[in-house]
Amino acid sequence: VQLQASGGGLVQAGGSLRLSCAASGRTFSWYDLGWFRQVAGKEREFVGGIKWSGTTTYSVDFVKGRFIISRDNAKNTVYLQMNSLKAEDTAIYYCAARWYNDYVNPDLPEYTYWGQGTQVTVSS
Repeated sequence: VQLQASGGGLVQAGGSLRLSCAASGRTFSWYDLGWFRQVAGKEREFVGGIKWSGTTTYSVDFVKGRFIISRDNAKNTVYLQMNSLKAEDTAIYYCAARWYNDYVNPDLPEYTYWGQGTQVTVSS
């Protein structure tokens, strides 16, 4: 599976962005997808994920109520809708895939395939 993240950019605090993660490969629908982010000098952190079926999503507390994850398996694409953005959301955002499992896994090493990242900058 090859992943391509896009949709990043510069936005003012309180604004919105939608990131996309397009995947190649016929078995995309069998993969759980996760979104991570990384600030320079810090470890990459889990933001949220969605199971292969799209029936279950999981987001960490600092984005709950603001970020929404969805997927369209017919388009081989996963989305991260980011609303009410804050300056502290500034980071490079990555999508990642792992073979489907019982639950959305927040652990970085569990993900096999990674996209190249897209920069999100929120100005205050």
